[in-house]
Amino acid sequence: MSDHEDPARDGDVSRRDFVTTGLMSGALAIAGRRLTVGAPASPAPARDALRPHPAAAAPFELEEITIAELQEGMRSGKYTSRRITEMYLDRIASLDKAGPRLNQVLETNPDALKIADAMDAERRAKGPRGPLHGVPILVKDNIATADRMTTTAGSLALAGSIAPRDSWVAARLRAAGAVLLGKTNLSEWANFRSSHSTSGWSGRAGQGFNPYALDRTPSGSSSGSGAATAANFAAAAIGTETDGSIVSPSSANSLVGIKPTVGLVSRTGVVPISHSQDSAGPMARCVADAAALLGALTGVDPTDEYTAASRGRSHGDYTRFLDANGLKGARIGVIRERLMGRSRHADAAAEEAIALMRDRGATIVDPANVPTLGKFGDSEFEVLLYEFKADLAKYFAWLGPDAPVKTLADVIAFNEAHAQQEMPYFAQETMLAAEKKGPLTSPEYVQALAKNHQLARVEGIDAVMAQYKLDALVAPTQAPPGFIDLVNGDCGLGGSSSLAAVAGYPSITVPNGYAHGLPVGISFIGGAFSEPVLIRLAYAFEQASRHRRPPTFVPTAPIPDAGRAPGR
Repeated sequence: MSDHEDPARDGDVSRRDFVTTGLMSGALAIAGRRLTVGAPASPAPARDALRPHPAAAAPFELEEITIAELQEGMRSGKYTSRRITEMYLDRIASLDKAGPRLNQVLETNPDALKIADAMDAERRAKGPRGPLHGVPILVKDNIATADRMTTTAGSLALAGSIAPRDSWVAARLRAAGAVLLGKTNLSEWANFRSSHSTSGWSGRAGQGFNPYALDRTPSGSSSGSGAATAANFAAAAIGTETDGSIVSPSSANSLVGIKPTVGLVSRTGVVPISHSQDSAGPMARCVADAAALLGALTGVDPTDEYTAASRGRSHGDYTRFLDANGLKGARIGVIRERLMGRSRHADAAAEEAIALMRDRGATIVDPANVPTLGKFGDSEFEVLLYEFKADLAKYFAWLGPDAPVKTLADVIAFNEAHAQQEMPYFAQETMLAAEKKGPLTSPEYVQALAKNHQLARVEGIDAVMAQYKLDALVAPTQAPPGFIDLVNGDCGLGGSSSLAAVAGYPSITVPNGYAHGLPVGISFIGGAFSEPVLIRLAYAFEQASRHRRPPTFVPTAPIPDAGRAPGR
């Protein structure tokens, strides 16, 4: 769930057969694909390198279709849920498993067509349940589903693990009538294994790729949910975030990503990092789709005490907050200090966005800097280390006696025993550090968590929004996606996610243009449970800017004079 630019620095298959299959698929995902370590060798990419992949150039009937349009198609009889599901499955087969081989769908649901048939029959008999009825949705592979799909967090240590029951998220999607289409690749263990990891790599599947330029990072731990949604493999997807892993891959794949307030969506049945920062949320091609998906996920879950705070503050329908004129009269503060000045491309796009917001009637408070930014990175990492160890053990206990591993120590031992498969590129020093931590009653942990909330909430977002009477804060989400580098790990993208992540407050990223074909986003950040306001602002901005365009699966970014890859 963590984009993790290290906060301290900023069913029927046997387990053995499943591990073997996972190792083979991981090797095949990398075989034949040149992954950039530094700058391209030539001063400019060859012309063929800038051409879309032929398989991706073929017309796709559902390209960029919205959830509302899918519902209208099923209402009119143009489509059935089965036909829609078949089309998405065919596209996954042609572009993820063949063609450019995006490698972002770990497995498709063997029961997807059966579910779609049931939703079609129910529609004919009773009408639709709601906006997600019969709509195919992908979920990240750390979200447990009680079906024939496995839940592994990308790790071979959980190979073959079948959840005893649905996670809250999966259960809510089923109740809404969605078709759970498959599980997406991710940065293994939600990118909380090593400070030198490569986003989008898992031991189970290998490296996943960005459809806007195959040599660029898909970014964040929800990389598969982001890239698959951008590539039109499903109507939308669910990701998870601890710090950046919804908004970062959404930005890198030109998507709308909503990182909800912690407690708005239950984490029961989600492989965790941190109960104080984790949240699942929607990743979609437009704000309306993300809003429709978010409404299906909310509710008070007795098994996740954090959701009690959402009582009376959550909504079952966030689409009612969509307002194309929603910027008019809004007060929006610009965070410049520490969040701008790190990427000229992201900054330039942000300046245009700010001007557009002003033109559409918003009052812009510029700057509205947050003085505590940069002062809680050490305490954030400390909290994550403590909570990862404790929360992972709790998840394994939730799996029951058949869980293939029981503790973080078991995972570490597995990785050491299978180092050639699990640690060919980066190690597990973050896990080792977490294993050394004591219980959650430790004074060091208690003090670090209190510091986080004081600086990110009380003296951070809450203070600045109150001082300037703001509806939201804005900042560039991050720089354009950097090169995939399995040798040195991720380059720093200068993300703005940590403020809302540590506070446990919501943020929404929206597509904000392209730099040499590489996506950039802009983030709207607000106070606790301010999703209605952020959705209104994000939708109005989206409707005014209309930046989103589909990817073309080019091998590399169309840079006329390619420069050096950004450093860490």
